[in-house]
Amino acid sequence: MAEQEKGTIWLFYGFKLHLIINDQCGIISIKLTTANVDDRKPVSEMADEILGCLYGDKGYISGPLEREVADKGVTLITGVKKI
Repeated sequence: MAEQEKGTIWLFYGFKLHLIINDQCGIISIKLTTANVDDRKPVSEMADEILGCLYGDKGYISGPLEREVADKGVTLITGVKKI
């Protein structure tokens, strides 16, 4: 059942836990995926649970993802990716 994902240095086996929490550390949305799933993939579905702003690190920078969540009333705020 667990999948593998090759990172830049490591080979990962297992699962990833994706969480959306509020400003008081309460869990808003939770999803478990296999290790080979792109971190951005479950965000759109998980964003169904929220309104307002969703903060993520620069790994979540994606034009299509930003548009998908914006259609649900969510603003995706990420860090700036260095070029």
